[in-house]
Amino acid sequence: MKAMAVLDRKLLRDLWALRGQALAIALVIAGGVATYVMAANTMHALRTSRAIYYRDYRFADVFCTLRRAPEKLRGRIAALPGVQAVETRVVGFATLDVAGYSDPVMGQFVSLPDRGEPVLNRLYLRKGRWVDPLQDDEVLVHEAFAEAHRLQPGDSFWATMRGKRRRLRVAGIALSPEFIYAVQPGAVIPDFRAFGVFWMRRKALAHAYELEGSFNDLVIRLSPGANAREVIDRLDSLLTPYGGLGAYERTDQVSHRYLTEEFHQLENMARIFPAIVIAVAAFLLNVVVGRLIATQREQIAILKAFGYRNRVIVLHYVKFVCIIVALGTSVGVALGLRLGRGLSNLYMEFYRLPFLLYSAQPGPILIAAAASAAAALLATIATVIRAASLPPAQAMQPPAPAKYRQSILERFGLGRWLAPPSRMILRNLERRPLKAALSMIGIASACSILIVGGFFDDAIDYLVHVQFRLGRRDDLTLTFIDPTSRRAAFDLRRLPGVEWVEPFRSVPVRMRSEHRSYRTYIRGISEPSSLYLLLDRQLRELRPPEEGVLLTDHLAKILRVSPGEWVTVEVLEGERPVRRVPVAGLVREWVGVAGYMKLGALNRLLREGPTITGALLLVDEAQAREVNERLKQIPRVAATGAREKALRNFYETMADQLLIFAFFNTLLASVIVFGVVYNSARIAFSERARELATLRVLGFTRGEVSYILLGELALLTLLALPLGFLLGRLLCAYLVTTLPTDLYRVPLVINPSTYAMAASVVLASSMISAWTVRYKLDRLDLVAVLKTKE
Repeated sequence: MKAMAVLDRKLLRDLWALRGQALAIALVIAGGVATYVMAANTMHALRTSRAIYYRDYRFADVFCTLRRAPEKLRGRIAALPGVQAVETRVVGFATLDVAGYSDPVMGQFVSLPDRGEPVLNRLYLRKGRWVDPLQDDEVLVHEAFAEAHRLQPGDSFWATMRGKRRRLRVAGIALSPEFIYAVQPGAVIPDFRAFGVFWMRRKALAHAYELEGSFNDLVIRLSPGANAREVIDRLDSLLTPYGGLGAYERTDQVSHRYLTEEFHQLENMARIFPAIVIAVAAFLLNVVVGRLIATQREQIAILKAFGYRNRVIVLHYVKFVCIIVALGTSVGVALGLRLGRGLSNLYMEFYRLPFLLYSAQPGPILIAAAASAAAALLATIATVIRAASLPPAQAMQPPAPAKYRQSILERFGLGRWLAPPSRMILRNLERRPLKAALSMIGIASACSILIVGGFFDDAIDYLVHVQFRLGRRDDLTLTFIDPTSRRAAFDLRRLPGVEWVEPFRSVPVRMRSEHRSYRTYIRGISEPSSLYLLLDRQLRELRPPEEGVLLTDHLAKILRVSPGEWVTVEVLEGERPVRRVPVAGLVREWVGVAGYMKLGALNRLLREGPTITGALLLVDEAQAREVNERLKQIPRVAATGAREKALRNFYETMADQLLIFAFFNTLLASVIVFGVVYNSARIAFSERARELATLRVLGFTRGEVSYILLGELALLTLLALPLGFLLGRLLCAYLVTTLPTDLYRVPLVINPSTYAMAASVVLASSMISAWTVRYKLDRLDLVAVLKTKE
């Protein structure tokens, strides 16, 4: 016990002597732990909250939309094997007029039972009351839309339903497990101001859409153990005569699907970045512990001479490592929990859950602590054991003197152009190449993480440029309630303020290739098209062929098909034809997945006349408001969307999430950079203090001595930057392969400004570290350093 107490006092003295380096390493560990704890706890909170919400509010397992079916069909659906509960509904779309908002607004109206609550997809009433069964003008409003327009119970707005304008009153504000991610059909980015979900009593909604005694939407809860595929096949057979658009499982439901994709990205973030950071921290600990042991060889020999066993000495240095890890882990856990709560609240702005069950989970904390400790010990234990195993007589001997020789530049005759301090720098680097390489790798690793932070910003800007600038040149996108004749495009062209119109046809399909399938849509594009351009990988315009389909590159990857191969297209509306179609080419798109055909070719595939479902409009900016008002009065118009609004909304939703993550990453990387550079500078100072003091005694000035030490650091930093750029690009390339979702993909684009930013942070950290070391060097006690140790 007494021996341990002596070593513990020595341990505290060592920690105090190396407090700056220990603190820098602890901060690096804290960054890695904080990132993991933040992501893991956020993911657990969202998963748990969603699972409980789904269970308590009876989220459906199967969904289906159709044209029109009699209510008496409900009994036959309920009798299908595997069906536990059925909810038939009326769903309709309307254009809205909301006070204080002039742009087009679309509303999706979902029926509620005339009495009581829904059996499935129950509502969480956030504010107000339920709609009155005796009132046919009351609605419940989705919370996201209500907040975007500051609607409160008792407020009212105008809706145009099938050409009839009516005033609706807000009875309450609600949430639904069906619309956690409330996005307009056909869109991938939510716009809470331009799209809202509303619930209305069945009788009133059926009357508005002329569906009395009928339904056009249903949801199903499956029995435990039921085969969802078999239920869907039977359901499709039953509903095909009624215009069924194809039933699908919960995994394909828009809200559930996008939230699941978000969980996937959080998992990647929790796996990749903490591993990189903890590896850098382990590297730093290895260097620091190795330097500490190198300077304490005589002390280790004396301890062994006095009878201390190897395991006691090993345990002493293990404690040194564990204290640093414990400090970093403690700070990281506290910071990660705080950041995790903030990140969870941020997700709640996009994904509307009624509650968030956030708590500190012991699992992620224990995993982070264990991973940090294991990495640190694995990086240092070999050095510690090797030092403790030295015989006392050998440990008492000073290290073998360094072999000095001319540097490569000197051997090539360039030495005469270098001053003596510069030659000393080059000779020292060549004398210890492994140490120099490790220092460069540490600085390069930190630089690479900084590049990842800036990469997201660059990627988003490029994505927006390609997706919303090069590929889209329209002002408004207009969709009709039902497929309509192409003559509607000519009617739109005659509207004052409309300069150009390009019609399109969009049809829901399921594409198959061997055993792989994907539910999406095919868009028929008019030719020639100047408002919606399809681009290839080189950003050259692609024109749809006379026959065949163009696939987005991500969809082709999902189906594992290439140009020249064939896919099976199962149309999910009308007569539901099934066709074999050749893949004519691949389209480069970063948002969503789809197929594209020439409008006429798509009409032929559907065996229908010149039919369209929407149009792209080029509008005179001075008359845009008047055009929007006129479009609201057209009964067949279901919705309109402005390209600039879509662009702005993308930045406010998906881009914000990526950029916030990038901010955390950049902040973390800055800490790592400073920790690596500072440790490299302090270790170099400690190792060469005697040598530098000798130079001072021999007549070298403070500036010359500082130049020798700091010039080496500067040279290593400059050499590490290109390596850091390369590592950063490789890391970004890896992220591009792990982060793609059906919602969006991230292009591999890194601007020169990002490399410049990373280099600036590294150089700034180097200058701060250099100033700290120069301060200590100027106050070096020459007598104490040069005194012979007995």
